[in-house]
Amino acid sequence: AASIASTRGARSGAELLKQQGPPQTNHLPKLEHLRDSLFDTGAAMASAAAPAEGGPSAPVLPVKGERNVLITSALPYVNNVPHLGNLIGCVLSADCYARYCRSRGYNTLYVCGTDEYGTATETKAREDGVTCQQICDKYHAIHAEIYKWFDISFDIFGRTPTDHQTRIVQEIFETIRENGFVEEQEMEQLYSTGLNKFLADRYVVGTCPKCGYEDARGDQCDKCTNMLNPTDLINPRCKATGTQPVLRTTRHMFLDLPQLSPQLQEWIDATSALGGWTSNGLKVTQAWMRDGLKQRCITRDLEWGVPVPVPGFENKVFYVWFDACIGYVSITACYTDEWKQWWQNPEDVQLVQFMGKDNVPFHTIVFPAVLLGTRQPWTKMRDISVTEYLNYEDDKFSKSNGIGVFGDNAKDTNIPVDVWRYYLLSNRPEVQDTDFRWSDLQAKNNGELLNNFGNFINRVMKFIADKFDGRIPDGSAEAGQEAVNRLGAALQPIVAAYLQAMEARKLRDGAFHALAASREGNAFFQDEKLWEVLKTDPDRCGALICACAGLVALLAGLIQPYMPSTSARIAAQLGVSEADVALRRTEALVATPHKIIPAGHQIGVPEPLFRTITTEEVESLRERFKGSQTERARKELAGLSVGKKGKGKGGKGGGKGADPDAPVDVSRLNLLVGTVTAVKQHEAADSLYVEDIDVGEETPRVVVSGLVKFKSVEQMLGARVVVVANMKPTALRGVRSHAMLLCASSPDGSKVEFVEPPAGAANGTRVAVEGFPGEPDEVLNPKKKVFEAVQPDLLTSEELVACYKGQPLRTPEGVCTVKSIAGGTINDSFTSSCVCTAGAKYIGGSTGFCRAWLT
Repeated sequence: AASIASTRGARSGAELLKQQGPPQTNHLPKLEHLRDSLFDTGAAMASAAAPAEGGPSAPVLPVKGERNVLITSALPYVNNVPHLGNLIGCVLSADCYARYCRSRGYNTLYVCGTDEYGTATETKAREDGVTCQQICDKYHAIHAEIYKWFDISFDIFGRTPTDHQTRIVQEIFETIRENGFVEEQEMEQLYSTGLNKFLADRYVVGTCPKCGYEDARGDQCDKCTNMLNPTDLINPRCKATGTQPVLRTTRHMFLDLPQLSPQLQEWIDATSALGGWTSNGLKVTQAWMRDGLKQRCITRDLEWGVPVPVPGFENKVFYVWFDACIGYVSITACYTDEWKQWWQNPEDVQLVQFMGKDNVPFHTIVFPAVLLGTRQPWTKMRDISVTEYLNYEDDKFSKSNGIGVFGDNAKDTNIPVDVWRYYLLSNRPEVQDTDFRWSDLQAKNNGELLNNFGNFINRVMKFIADKFDGRIPDGSAEAGQEAVNRLGAALQPIVAAYLQAMEARKLRDGAFHALAASREGNAFFQDEKLWEVLKTDPDRCGALICACAGLVALLAGLIQPYMPSTSARIAAQLGVSEADVALRRTEALVATPHKIIPAGHQIGVPEPLFRTITTEEVESLRERFKGSQTERARKELAGLSVGKKGKGKGGKGGGKGADPDAPVDVSRLNLLVGTVTAVKQHEAADSLYVEDIDVGEETPRVVVSGLVKFKSVEQMLGARVVVVANMKPTALRGVRSHAMLLCASSPDGSKVEFVEPPAGAANGTRVAVEGFPGEPDEVLNPKKKVFEAVQPDLLTSEELVACYKGQPLRTPEGVCTVKSIAGGTINDSFTSSCVCTAGAKYIGGSTGFCRAWLT
């Protein structure tokens, strides 16, 4: 079921202006003096109530003859938490533009949602030991909560796994297939013998043949952005198992892009000529077309996705990048049954799409090619706004590596959301990569917002409250008109430049011009010396401060797309509604700012808008977010300092050791991720292996295990394992064993499997269990029988997850699993593999093997 929510809340009066009176339909700034006062229509504005929070409201639909703007943000993928680079790359940028459009009076619909199908979801679900639906439900809620905190004003924030998505995707596919733009072909595809399945592209990683990047995905290289096929990769490997896949033959559906190229090129030329494409988006598109398009496979061997409605393809789904962009359409269909008024109305609707540069080919090549192939009147993208990358303190923001500040972190910094919004938008990487720096955020807050913008507004509001009893004085005094006119003349080109920048989606420039207007106000207040004029010519002072109050209202409108809650606070201090300060009401009065707010109007209570961010605060935040998210999560999970080592060889999980009187639970075990780097048969025991296991220390640990009956040397070598690293070293048939390897055994003892760490967990990473935060013993005391007490609660779940008391064993990268044993017991590699028919007893203690192994 789809989770559909409109996030435009109860105080969105400025955003509902499209429902009130005829909007402006021109695209260029309009600064003519259309009326004498903003408040000529104040009564009508006040009577237009916004919908209740979460309550029903009529859907926004296009209106013939008006400017109808359909805005999409690239659908964020649902397998991870978005970082600040993701936010500015699409969602926040699109929100800023949508708010601007609504404030101008354009009929605006902003559509977004989570992209949930595909290989990445299956992989993440497998790592976490849950179903795809569960992982999607979890991360959709996380995304929705983050965007709510960032005050993103979606008209609809939906999801792709819906009946609408299935129906619309299948209908489009069947149409382009009937039109001859889809071919069924036999192809060689990589197959994993370990997983017993064909590998979808994102299950394969390897070296990019274009740029040499060693961790390129099977569908696209993250470094050079070239699209790839898995078979293009050099030294491909299965992402799930790390093994080398083999080539086998299968059948798939291909989109015939070469046949669609002529009409696609014609559309690109005509659309980009309108001037609404950013240069980076056009450059990527032209490079693709210049190199020549190839047929693209649009089906995959997955379970999680839109089914392919063709006999023989029952076990295949559509490629996520065939159906993901169609998600914009299906999410709109979840919003209104009249969705075709938006999506099949190219004459009346302007489609504007926001994304990062890695998403460009799918929006300018694949999606429009599919729509052209239907030969139906689809609304296709007219304007595209593409960002470069936002870097983090000389490093790259990275979801996969956890580098940077993530959306759920921002709200815990005690920095207001509007400061975050302003900083990201004013630092938006529009033409080249930009850097997030804590010192820069501090400088913009303290210099631009506090000392410039906020200073002017607070000076004006306090002056009116203290010197004029909180009422706007008469602004018509002849003595002040020359100065007021100079202010209006200075503001006109600034506001014109602001509007021009916003129409072109140059949001960084828009922020600059908004702050230029407040700088003009500060200079006016200071140059005119209002506090002195008040003593000698109160009437002239009244005209000057009235003009300043009008500029405050104008600033509230200019800044609203960037800082909506700050704009609302300014409106409240002025004693007006948010709708009253919307640009469509104030832009026509820029030349006469003293006429924006009428004489006698009672203002609200002045208060500062911003606070100082101290250097100590910035240094603390920089230190807090240093390193990767994985390291920070490990610190929280394990209750240890990042990188802290104990006195023993425990590496990252060592610590000083648990209190001997601490509760006996799994936290007392130093469970570490390891890799078997060497293995041989024990010279003195045919049933034993001697392994070298890398657990992130200077040298591998020598471990003796009883797995000869269950694992070949080839299966042992390179295996990813979990070991108990704080067992007391024990000599077994002349070889000293320095750890214990965890295995799961089936109820009848016929099968034994490794407990495997999640993909991406580094050797030496501590494995822990939520709810059991204690530190491990430095060395387990055999007499205390800690492992023996913990072991009965170590079991595998029906989802093949290794658990302690029903809670998963996990690292920050995910949960530990087994390959196939559900409902099995987890023990050391001796007990798990001991099927004794002679009545031999298990000894336990630090050795953990039965007497049969000794004889």
